[in-house]
Amino acid sequence: MTSQVIAAMRASAQHDATINRKEIAMRTVLILVLAAFGAFTTYAMWQVGYLGIWQAGMGSVGAWQVLLDLIVMSCIALGLIWRDARLTGRTVWPFALLTVAAGSFGPLLYLLLAPRSAARGTLRAAT
Repeated sequence: MTSQVIAAMRASAQHDATINRKEIAMRTVLILVLAAFGAFTTYAMWQVGYLGIWQAGMGSVGAWQVLLDLIVMSCIALGLIWRDARLTGRTVWPFALLTVAAGSFGPLLYLLLAPRSAARGTLRAAT
């Protein structure tokens, strides 16, 4: 009986270590993507301004397609954020407003700022 308890505790510790490595890797990737995308967005806004980005997104049929695709994906991301926020008790409004105003920054920050326990539960549910 004791050996079974010890074996279960070791398996649980190994599982938690694997989740912790995955969480660290995910947060590292999110930080890198947020930094690179943030730097490029800053450069683009410096060059053409906030309205200039929208005007470029409406400049041709191809640009409209990309813009509409981004809007659809933002709506999907907002739905997933909304559902996850209800399940984890997090506030959704700041991330929703940021998504509407600045696109990918909302979902990226939502994932990056997830509490460790919520991220661990999400990872367990996903695996």
